[in-house]
Amino acid sequence: MAAETTQVLAKFATSLSYEDLPKSAREHTKNVLLDTLACALAGHQGEETGQVEATASALAQSDEASVLGGERLSLAGATLLNGYLITAVTMCDAHRPTLTHVTPEVVPAALAIGERDGVTGRDLLVALAAGFEITTRVGLGMDWPQARARGWHGPGILGPFGAAAAVGRLRKFDTETMAKAFGLAGSQAAGTFAAWGTPTVKFHQCRGALSGLLAALLAEQKFLATQEFLTAKDGGLYNAYSNGGKAELATKDLGKQWELEQIALRLWPSASSTQGMNTALFDLVEGHKIDPAKVKKVRVWLAPSVYEMHGKLPVYKGKFDALISGHYTAAVILHDQELTLTQYDAKRYDDPKLRRAAAEQVEVHPDPKLTGVQSVVEIENADGSKLTARCEHPRGSFENPLSRAQIEKKFRAYAPERISAAAVDDVVAAVDRLEDFGSVKKLMDALRASARAERAPLKAAARG
Repeated sequence: MAAETTQVLAKFATSLSYEDLPKSAREHTKNVLLDTLACALAGHQGEETGQVEATASALAQSDEASVLGGERLSLAGATLLNGYLITAVTMCDAHRPTLTHVTPEVVPAALAIGERDGVTGRDLLVALAAGFEITTRVGLGMDWPQARARGWHGPGILGPFGAAAAVGRLRKFDTETMAKAFGLAGSQAAGTFAAWGTPTVKFHQCRGALSGLLAALLAEQKFLATQEFLTAKDGGLYNAYSNGGKAELATKDLGKQWELEQIALRLWPSASSTQGMNTALFDLVEGHKIDPAKVKKVRVWLAPSVYEMHGKLPVYKGKFDALISGHYTAAVILHDQELTLTQYDAKRYDDPKLRRAAAEQVEVHPDPKLTGVQSVVEIENADGSKLTARCEHPRGSFENPLSRAQIEKKFRAYAPERISAAAVDDVVAAVDRLEDFGSVKKLMDALRASARAERAPLKAAARG
């Protein structure tokens, strides 16, 4: 009889070594980490960040863990706030097969324990890889389309497993303890698309990080929990949250084919599902001399599921709406021919000219022939001429990956707002040679806000 899925994944997470990781998986893990740190430092510009910070500060009064680009909080507080920072301005990763942001759950818990315990960069690298792989694998086994049809939102469901895996790997759990941690993680799995259109979807992610941390720390105390949570007939994740799932997908080619390499990154802020639209638009504006004043219409076609989430906001209320609005994002790309957080400042999205452009110049339509993040964009000029671009694979996807240089440019665009110039260089160098870096404590020291930080003007993020 085949081993139960929870047990197989637990054994994989506990036994994973640096030598087990192919170079491509190691390098992508480092790419994802550097991108995550860029997102977190930019996340201090999030509209709701102060509210989450106040909540995180109230969890406990200790200060043993660092906030990325901030000061110190408790282990729980830093994990919660760092998780929110990573996702606050809508430009973190996405595992497209499960519509799940992975880094806001896995990275904060790993950094908190890594800093506390003074682990090496190599240990952190392996723990992150374990957490990323477990999150995505649990999602594949869940038969995500069926789970999504029931209204579940991936980060709060799958993320706690990955966070627990990363912490358990750092704490050198045996298979039994890791399986119990997964049982405790699954007992906290929550979050539905009823929250869509509100910042609560981001709370799912940071709460997922804290849930995974709690699960691992409680399992380490030998707290009794089921070791077969994923496939349990009565209330197991795959039976209760889906249609029984496809457990075989969670373990297929485990350790040979690395699902973590499918984690896509975002070159631009805005919804992960509209990155195909962004790519097509930038292909046009970068390849042609386009005068926005001479453009009659911008027509965008999206997959029906993406249209439902992002194609119905020609009139947006504020920053959050603007970030997820296909209309506004297309309008501002056309008019500014760049897309950074500056394009989501209130003074920009409240510009009457841009509000009119989003409502009148941009049309967004569903196209049943499109799937996932595929998009088609047409620019019609006043003289009747048309330019068209189709995107199959957005910049940052597995098929169209970002280079380390592009990710570094993104980091350098946002980091100077929170940390010193010297610290920016130190962090880039540390991630680049993470397997040889001596201490996560030193990395976190560089990532805390400094009174001497150079408050340089925010630079434009990389476009290509």
